[in-house]
Amino acid sequence: MQITNLQVRKRIATLFFLFTIVLILLGSRLFWVQFVRGAELSEKALQNRMRDIPVEAKRGIIYDRNGEELAISISADSVYAIPAEVLASKEEREIAAKLAAILEADEDKIYNRITRSSSFEWVKRQISPEQAQQIKDADLPGIGLTEESRRYYPKKTLASHILGISGVDNTGLEGIDNYYDELVGGTKGRIIIEHDAVNRPIPEATHKYIPPVDGAHLVLTIDETIQYITERELDKVYKERQAKSAAAIVMDPKTGEILAMASRPTFDPNNYNDYPAENRRNYAINDAFEPGSTMKITTAAMAMEEKVVGPASQFYCPGYIKVGKETIRCASGTAHGSQTFAQIVEKSCNVGFVQVGLDLGLEKYYKYLHAFGFGKTTGIDLPGEAAGIIVPESRAMQIDLATMAFGQANAVTAMQLVAAVGAVANEGKLMQPYLVRQVIDKDGQVIKKNEPKVVRQVISRDTARELCYILEGEVTNGTGKNAYMPGYRAAGKTGTAQKIAPTGGYMANEYVASFIGFAPADDPRLVCMVVVDAPQGYPYYGGWVAAPAFKIIMEDSLRYLDVPKREETDPNEPATPQNRQVLVPDVVNLPLSEALATIKDRNLSAKVSGEGNIVWQQTPKPNTKVNLNSEVIIYLSPFELDGENTEVTVPDLQGKSLKEVAKILADLGLHLIPEGYGLAYDQNPAPGKIVTSGSNIKVKFQPVGE
Repeated sequence: MQITNLQVRKRIATLFFLFTIVLILLGSRLFWVQFVRGAELSEKALQNRMRDIPVEAKRGIIYDRNGEELAISISADSVYAIPAEVLASKEEREIAAKLAAILEADEDKIYNRITRSSSFEWVKRQISPEQAQQIKDADLPGIGLTEESRRYYPKKTLASHILGISGVDNTGLEGIDNYYDELVGGTKGRIIIEHDAVNRPIPEATHKYIPPVDGAHLVLTIDETIQYITERELDKVYKERQAKSAAAIVMDPKTGEILAMASRPTFDPNNYNDYPAENRRNYAINDAFEPGSTMKITTAAMAMEEKVVGPASQFYCPGYIKVGKETIRCASGTAHGSQTFAQIVEKSCNVGFVQVGLDLGLEKYYKYLHAFGFGKTTGIDLPGEAAGIIVPESRAMQIDLATMAFGQANAVTAMQLVAAVGAVANEGKLMQPYLVRQVIDKDGQVIKKNEPKVVRQVISRDTARELCYILEGEVTNGTGKNAYMPGYRAAGKTGTAQKIAPTGGYMANEYVASFIGFAPADDPRLVCMVVVDAPQGYPYYGGWVAAPAFKIIMEDSLRYLDVPKREETDPNEPATPQNRQVLVPDVVNLPLSEALATIKDRNLSAKVSGEGNIVWQQTPKPNTKVNLNSEVIIYLSPFELDGENTEVTVPDLQGKSLKEVAKILADLGLHLIPEGYGLAYDQNPAPGKIVTSGSNIKVKFQPVGE
C-alpha cells in the first residue's frame, strides 16, 4: 500500500505535536524544580551533603579586683544528631531508645528530634562525663559528641546577684554576664565537612574548621573579702529578723567603685533552677522603697547649701506640725522641744525637717532632688536597674514637700541613696557608680577601662564637710548609736519607713528599716547602706535592725583595708612630765588589786572610796585625757551575797527599757550605770561575761523614735 504525502505530513505533525507536548511538560517540570522548589531542594541537598557542627567559644573569666576568680568556664560534652545519617542507618527507633535510656529522657521526644528534616540537631546539652562515656561506647550512627563550655561559679552564692547566670547556649541571662554578654561571650566556631550519598566524607570536597574566639575577661571593682563580710552580716540580720528581703552596698565614695553588693534571699548560680525565680532579684537595684529618715541627709544638704539653715539654727518641736489640713507627728509623738538644726538631725525630728523643707520651697527642693540623681537610674553596669518614683513637680503641693523632706512620698533604690550620700562624703561630688574596672581580651590586652567619673558637683565642699560632722553626731549622740565604731569616726543616718499597701495607704505592721553612712567621717573611705524589708520582732527601727550590721561591715572592712584607727594620744606631743597626758584606764568591774595595778601602770595615782573588793564606779571616766600623776578615784562595791562574792553571768539587755534593766540587774546583785533614755542598745560588760556580784554594768539607752 502506497503511503501518500498527506499521510506522511500527518505523521510528522503528530510527532511534532507529541514532541512539543513532551518539551512543554519537561520545561514545566524544569521550571517547577528549578524556580518554584529550587531553594527548598537545594537546601535539602545541602543538608544531605554538609555536616555543619557548631563549636562554642569559652566565656571570659570574671575576676574580683584582686584577681580572684568569681566565674569561670569549664568543659562539658553535648550530644548532637545528624538526622540524614540516623535515617540512612534504618535504626532510628533503636537509636532513640538507647539515647533515652542513657540520658534519662523521653524516647518519643528524642526520636522526633533525631529524625527532623535538618542537617544538625542538639539532643542534649552539657551532659555528665558518665553519660558521655556511655554514648561513646554505644557508637550510635548519626550521633556524636562535641565539647562545649559552661559557667562555673567556684564561690557558689558569693556575689551571685552581681554575676548573674549564663544559659546552656553560652549566653548571659542576668547580671554582669548579661550586661557585658557581647564582650564576654566570644564568637562561635564551626566544623564543616561534605559527605557523599552513603555518608562518607568526600576527600577533595569542603573540609573547613572555623575556630571559636574566646570571650574577654572582666575585672570587677568588687573585693571578694569585703563582699564576704557584707554577705555574712546581711545573712545574720535577714535570718534573725525573718525579713522578706534585704540588701547591702559598700562603695568607695571617691571613685564610685562598688566594693560589695548583696541581696537576700540568694541563690547558687551553678544550680539556679533549684531556687525560686524571685531569689535572683537584685533588691539593691531592682526595687524602690520609701527611704524614711535616710532621705533627711539630702534634705539637710539642700537646706545648708542654700543657706536656709546652719548647724546652730534654732527649731522648736511640740511633737507635731500642721501643713494645711494635715497633721504630721514625730515618731511616737515625741516632743523634742527647743533644738538646733544639728540636734534635729541627731534626733531625726520629723517636725524640724518639715519646717526645713517648707522653708526651702518646691523649686529648690526639686532642683537638688534631680541633682542628687533621684528619679532616674544611676547608670550602674547591671541590667534591670529601677529609676525610682518621685512625685511629679507639676502636681506637687506643700503637703508633698513636707513629707518628701523627711523621706515619704518618693520611692528610691538603695543604689540611688548610696550614690547620693556618697556625694556628701566626697566633698559634694556625685560619682558614677560602676562594677567593672577593666575588660581584658584573651591575649591579655586591656580593651576597655572604666575610670572614676564625676557626674556633677551637687553641693559645695564646705557644705559637705559641715554636714559630715553633723551626721557624725547622729552616730555618737543620736538614733544611730548602734553604728558607733571605737577608733573610727562614723557618720550616718537611720531610717524607718512604713511600707505602702498594694491597695494604697500604709501598712500598719510592716516597715523598711535601713541605715546609711560612711567612715572615717573626716576622710571617708567607704560608704555603706543596709536595708531590711519587713523585719519581724521589736524594735523594728533602722537603728536597731540595720545599724548593727552596718557597724560590723564597716569595722571589718576598714580593718581589712588597713585604715588606721584614730590615735588616742598625740605622738608629736613632747614627753615631759609637766604637759604629757595619758588616757584614764577603764577599771570598772575589776578587783581592787588589779585596778590599782592598772592605774599605776599609766603613771596615775588612785584614791579608794567605799568598802568591798570590786570597782563599780570611777572618776574621771574611762578614756578621759588627764595629766601624768593625776588622781583617779575608784569606788568599791559593798554588795555581797551570803557573805561571799558570787559569780554572775551578765544578761543580754538589748531592747529593754530602763525600768526592766534596773530590775533585772538588781535581782542579780549588779549595779546599773545608765546613759541616755529609751531602750538599751549597748552594754559593758558584754552579754555572757562572768562578773562578780556587786559589779557595775554600764548600759546605754537611746530613744526608739526615728
